[in-house]
Amino acid sequence: MKNFIKNYSVVLAFLFLGFVGCMDLSETFYSELSKDNFYNNKVEVMQGVLRPFTHMQAWLAPTGQNGFYYHSEMAADQVAWPQKGRHGFDGGDHIRLHNHTWSPDEPRMRNAWSLIWEGLGYVNSILIDLEDLDIARAGLSEQERQALISEVKVMRAYHYIRIMDLWGNVPIITQVGEPLSPPTAPRSEVFNFVRQELEQNVELLEPLSQALVGRVSKAAGYTMLSELYLNAEKWSGTAMWDESIEYANKVIIGEGGSLNGPMRLDVDILGPFKADNHLSPENIFQFAFSRVGGFTFNWSGFYFGYGNMSQALNVNYSGNNAFVVIPTAFDAYQENDKRKQEWFLFGPQFKFGTDEPILGTEEFQNQPLVYVNNIRRNSEGATGEGSMTEGEENSGARLHKFRSGTLDDDQYWENDYIIYRLTELYFNKAEAIMRKNGGVANQEAVDLINASRKRSFSDGDWLSAAYTTTTLTMDELLAERGREFIFEGKRRTDLIRFGKFTTTNWWDHQASNNPELELFPIPRIQTNSNPNLIQNPGY
Repeated sequence: MKNFIKNYSVVLAFLFLGFVGCMDLSETFYSELSKDNFYNNKVEVMQGVLRPFTHMQAWLAPTGQNGFYYHSEMAADQVAWPQKGRHGFDGGDHIRLHNHTWSPDEPRMRNAWSLIWEGLGYVNSILIDLEDLDIARAGLSEQERQALISEVKVMRAYHYIRIMDLWGNVPIITQVGEPLSPPTAPRSEVFNFVRQELEQNVELLEPLSQALVGRVSKAAGYTMLSELYLNAEKWSGTAMWDESIEYANKVIIGEGGSLNGPMRLDVDILGPFKADNHLSPENIFQFAFSRVGGFTFNWSGFYFGYGNMSQALNVNYSGNNAFVVIPTAFDAYQENDKRKQEWFLFGPQFKFGTDEPILGTEEFQNQPLVYVNNIRRNSEGATGEGSMTEGEENSGARLHKFRSGTLDDDQYWENDYIIYRLTELYFNKAEAIMRKNGGVANQEAVDLINASRKRSFSDGDWLSAAYTTTTLTMDELLAERGREFIFEGKRRTDLIRFGKFTTTNWWDHQASNNPELELFPIPRIQTNSNPNLIQNPGY
């Protein structure tokens, strides 16, 4: 069974929901629990430290329908949630996000704001508690306390990376409830705050190891810095390509620690995502889930089809037939690309281990279910790619990147959600090299991308699939980054950095050519309640 060292503290923290320590408790008490009578040992301290992690699954991972992941994937050019017959219109939420016609009144954006800032509140609360901690009573040394403070501050920086990515100009808050109406800071100031938090604390973190899976390690902190600097030109106004390369190098050579031997790419394109992915040598930072531990990474709600599809994979879960692959994104893969063959459900679907067809339950009720690369009514034999309002239950390829295994597997549905993996540092470094070189690839950049791409092709196909300094253009780098990181919540950020988010048509999405849409609006309910919040331009 799975090594539960990585999950034990996380699951404990998930079960412990209410101790936050700097709130105004002058109203009715519902519990005697407070910071003064709680932190009695290391386990209780770790429950506090990891509380922000357990909340993070609500806004970061594809387990909910309102957070960072939803807005990052659904606003971009690879994934859509079209209406399918009588299902999926949902007040037009997904259609507006796809078409970039959102407003400050979007209910899902309002929920995303609340979820992420609530998580930041947990971070600030535990930091205050750690500052006041009686280390003797808790059984900690001063060095251990300082290490935990650094870990939580890096987590705060990560929250702000994601907040800054979505909304740009936001308050910088380090105290719970203080000030009551915090003022908006420009994104460049938020960037500098994040930079300082990371640079002052990352070197104090522990190196990545199996014991640190599901927590913030030095390798995770280095990767945050590489991402921060890769986006510095957009987020701060100043390009910092050398700094992104510097921290990518630290991870690539294993300076921040590693799993299962030297830091290296997984030879298996499924390795970072399958049920024992806590063992993958390329995974750096992940949200630790465990079915056995009672805290399952349930991506099926977004990506999995209705009930009958559970028979196709011999699993005991089904989904709500939500996300589909945009046809132009599916077409971006070559037919001999193993990622196209392995990461998607496409074509006729059969009951596990048989040639008996899976039958549809909606538009294709009692007919064989065949996933097709278009999104339109009567799509099995239709031509053309359709639109966001024409879908049916068989429209579009579906995610099969995360693999739970079958019901009889020892590691069944023990998957972790991967936030960073080593491949991303290869791409970061290659991109920074090319941008420094006027958008032209040198051999080092080519070798970095080919190291990742090669595992997706057979030996016989590789000669024609390999990049050269001529074929690896900036546009091709963006395309390959999309192919490699599809479903991983990164696409909107990448399109913005490459200047493609508001200037490019895809499938039925028409470019707005409005750069103000690179930032989402601050929800109106927030600007109404806080007079010091300044709405982003254009809203």
